[in-house]
Amino acid sequence: MFPTRREFLWKSGSGFGALALMDLLARNATSGTSRPARKQLPHIPNRARRVVFFFMNGGPSHVDTFDPKSELEKYHDQPYQGKLDVGSNERPVGHLAKSAFKFSRHGESGLEISELYPHLSNLADDLCVIRSMHCDAPGHGPGLLQMNSGSILLGQPCLGSWLTYGLGSMNEDLPSFVVMSDPRGGTRAGTACWSAGYMPAVYQGTLFRSAGPPLLNLDNPEGISASRQKRGVDLLGQLNREHLSERGENSELLARIKSYELAYRMQTSAVDAVDVESESQHIKDMYGLNNERTQIYGRQCLLARRLLERGVRFVQLYSGGAGNSTSWDAHTNCITNHKLHAGETDQPMAALMTDLKNRGMWEDTLFIWGGEFGRTPTSEGKGSPGRDHNPFGFSVWLAGGGVRGGQAVGATDELGFEAVEERCHVSDLHATILHLMGIDHEKLTYLHQGLEKRLTGVEHRRVLKQVVA
Repeated sequence: MFPTRREFLWKSGSGFGALALMDLLARNATSGTSRPARKQLPHIPNRARRVVFFFMNGGPSHVDTFDPKSELEKYHDQPYQGKLDVGSNERPVGHLAKSAFKFSRHGESGLEISELYPHLSNLADDLCVIRSMHCDAPGHGPGLLQMNSGSILLGQPCLGSWLTYGLGSMNEDLPSFVVMSDPRGGTRAGTACWSAGYMPAVYQGTLFRSAGPPLLNLDNPEGISASRQKRGVDLLGQLNREHLSERGENSELLARIKSYELAYRMQTSAVDAVDVESESQHIKDMYGLNNERTQIYGRQCLLARRLLERGVRFVQLYSGGAGNSTSWDAHTNCITNHKLHAGETDQPMAALMTDLKNRGMWEDTLFIWGGEFGRTPTSEGKGSPGRDHNPFGFSVWLAGGGVRGGQAVGATDELGFEAVEERCHVSDLHATILHLMGIDHEKLTYLHQGLEKRLTGVEHRRVLKQVVA
């Protein structure tokens, strides 16, 4: 019996030639459960080619950051008498609470921003604040999943995976999708926040360490020469190919083979990419590496710039750990909580944005800032300065490639409880992000269990045209 074309390639290939073939198969998504993404893409002129997602884990308060509410000054400390079922913890809803932070107008646009962000305020004319966000879940886990994948359910591909699937990689030697979590802990949804879900595992995010060396084991152990390592990788590739040939196409095994080859290439490319210490002192100071408060997020932002320069398409930077006090989940004291986390991230975020401007990368880089939901305009319990979860209305901002800055889109009600003007569901946000990246969200699909799946689901979703320059 004559071998099939694919069997011939497995058996006749050797070493890195066959591994390269596996890489091509994985990157082009040719498994039996998917379609080549390039055939799905519409021809929308894309303004952005890469994404930076500043994710504020825990849910930042919109009324203390980017959505000023003068009526809260008027009704401060009065009982909430509305009908909206706010809160998430079966605790008594406290009194209406004004922001402890002063808002001022900035830039030619006069965009109002809280004093929590003195550095970002200098970029006010670049920010497009969507003040009318809403989502479907008041809990952290489902909220994190929805903001990342469009669904409150586990097992769905996240935004970075969809973009990698739809647009492919811009480099051969580094991951296309990189995630950096907070050293105080990961999110309450865990690795599902950067999972490829039902897509081949090759599209999932690669987690870089948030403290210490970003990647371990880039150097060979003592006594292991390059030639010896190559022989080991060749043998491993041969064994994996034999294993694969007996079981047909398997996305996990394809991803494993690709990861070994990528790891081999990264031993030269990644060493240079993560070498933050080679930056000038001026740049280090700009990102806040000389300040204990900003040095961790600053290092992540500087590392993000080095990765973006080398062709990484999607970088997600988490601020906030797993616990209430270590994340933006300000149930106890929103004032001290937000001073801490905004103080850690303000300068590094502004530095990355300014740095990319100076390097000519602004026009094709899309910046996203936000969390899984907002927080209530009420205190959490009487006399408490904390705020509870609020999925009914919150803020996210976009900047950079294709975004019309210096504006606020949509609005919450006069107190900040609920989105009432130009309501923007999380899936509308995703549709807008895809549009800015040159993708029609209705045409980017993935065949799974007989259904054409989309990041934005089956309901009607829209691109926020006001956001687009």
